[in-house]
Parts: sequence; C-alpha cells; structure tokens
Amino acid sequence: MGMVFGIMAMFGSIILLFKTLMQTLSQMMYENPDGSHEQVLQVVVPGVNLPVSQMAYFFVAILISGVIHEIGHGVAAIREQVRFNGFGMFIFIIYPGAFVDLFTTHLQLISPVQQLRIFCAGVWHNFILGLAALVSLLVLPLFLLPFYYTGAGALITEVIEDSPASGPRGLFVGDLVTQLEDCRVLSVEDWHSCMKEIIYRPQTGYCVNEATLQWVQAPNRAFKRLDGTMECCNNNSLTDICFTYSNNLDSHLYACLPARRAIESSGICRSNTDCQKDFVPELCLIPSLENQTRLIRVKHQPQMDMLFVGYPLHLQYAVVPVPCLMPFKGTKHTSRMYSIDPPLPHWPYCQDWSLLVLESLF
Repeated sequence: MGMVFGIMAMFGSIILLFKTLMQTLSQMMYENPDGSHEQVLQVVVPGVNLPVSQMAYFFVAILISGVIHEIGHGVAAIREQVRFNGFGMFIFIIYPGAFVDLFTTHLQLISPVQQLRIFCAGVWHNFILGLAALVSLLVLPLFLLPFYYTGAGALITEVIEDSPASGPRGLFVGDLVTQLEDCRVLSVEDWHSCMKEIIYRPQTGYCVNEATLQWVQAPNRAFKRLDGTMECCNNNSLTDICFTYSNNLDSHLYACLPARRAIESSGICRSNTDCQKDFVPELCLIPSLENQTRLIRVKHQPQMDMLFVGYPLHLQYAVVPVPCLMPFKGTKHTSRMYSIDPPLPHWPYCQDWSLLVLESLF
C-alpha cells in the first residue's frame, strides 16, 4: 500500500510543484494576476513568514514528522529482512531531523520492489500522521463541547503590524469580534461574509439626536471631491468625518462631526424612518466618503468599538480571525477564551504534507 501511494504521490507532487512555479512566475510578471488569491506552496522561514510565537510548535512538528518518517523506513526494513543498525536525531543549523542506519549490503541484495517498499514507507507514515493530525483538529471541538461552546464570535490571533487594524484604538490579539456594523459575527465565516456584504451594499447610516447634531457640528462648507462625492471637513482632521443627512426642509445637508462622539452609541439606519423610536427626534446621518471607502464600526470584546475608515478588504486581511471556544458559566477559567484552531495539531498536519511532497520526489 505504501509503495503504491509513494509512486502516486511522486507524480502528484510534480504536478503541484509545477503549478506552484507557474503561479509564482505569474505573480512576478503581472501586478494583479488572476491566480493571486489561490493558495500556493511557500518556503517557511522562521522570523520572516513564520511568527516567532509559533516557532516552537513548528520545530516540534518538524521533529515529530521526521521521527515518524524514519520509523517508517526502519519498520519496513525489518519487515524486508534488512538489518537495522540504529536510529538517531540531529540538528542542521536550527532545523531538527532524524535518520536510520540500515545495513547497505542487505539493502542491495533484496529485490527492487522490496527496496521501493522501504523507500516509500517514510512517505506513507507521513501521510498517516498528517491524516491523524487533521482528524484531531476536526474532532477536538467535539471533545470540548461539554465544557465550551462555539458561535460567540471570531477570535483575533494575529494583527499585521502597521496595518489599518493596528494601533491603540484598533484590534488586538485576543479580541473577540462580535459585530461589524449591523452584521453579527458568530464565526470566521461570518467575518468574511459580513465584509463581503459591507463591500457590495451602500454605506450604512447612524441615528443621531438632533440636539446632539447641533451641539457637536463644526461649521464648514461642503465641496465636491474629484470623484464626485462631497466633503465638508478639514482634510487635516483625523477624528472628524463628513456626514450627509436630510430633514423636512432640505434633502442634501452636510455636517462635519467627531466620528466617535457622534456614532459610538448610535443605532444603525438606512433612512430617517429607521430612527423614529421612543419619540426622540433623531436623524439618519450617512458618512460622505470617497468611492468604495467605508466607515465600519467593529465591536470587539473587551475593548471599546473600533471605527475603521478605508477599504473593507484592507481590514479583512489585516487580521487573522479563528473560531473560538468559550467556557460555560460555572466552569473553571470562565473569563478565558480559547482558539478552536490550536497551533500544535495544525503544524504537524501542514508539516507532514510538505514532507510528503518533498519525499515523494527524492
């Protein structure tokens, strides 16, 4: 079985590496290649595209994968009556590895089919280990269901440095995102679907009390931007945003307001009728932003709401959200939340597939 799988993996790996080469060349030759969104094989370099916080998991995964791989060779050699001299481990610069010492004379005396079984045994064992890691990753929530529940939000595990999501009022590792504008976020899928909804629908508005509007409004005259949208704030302002609204007398009014003070606790609206509640005179103020730019209010525990102004895709891919496990009330550590995508099972799973590709070629 391992020999057949090894031969099939060899041809599959050649195709995968060829596709990766074509995608890499496409990314180098074109600014916006069609396949730029597709996942390709990448060389993992600690400290470059591997977070320092994940390096321990990565090296443990390499060691486990290497040991299981060499054990596969050793078990197959013993089965084919080849003398097994020993087993060892080593460190090459910073990467750990393992090896088996087989009696070369015995290895040369057996048939080519028996030799191929020994050579393919390591790839087969990596494949089994990869499947085991993947299964453990998928069934882990089932074992934790008596103590934890899911669907509480998207847990932020990484924020790209100097991205639009970083900063003192931005997102932080460990934050739980529960809402984007009026779109509830209960999972990572919700995070992406809400972002897609924000991109393709008009900018939402916010219900602001008329008295508050008169109190915080800055006197400015509106002017038209180059793209046709209206601006009524000073371009140097980092806190004020131009809003458009209408009342009973005029349908095109503009107000320059401090964004956080104006909308932090305001409800979402599409028109003035959405704000007619509790007999309080409120108006629906819609941010007047440049084309495709959005004002997005992000609710993330335990921090105060984040107000993002920019392209939604920049926010979507500035962080790495994962599903989370929330402990039930009454259990120990009820104040903690845990990622449902633990790095320890994840790294052996990825590492075994990469070893499988390389070993099937050599």
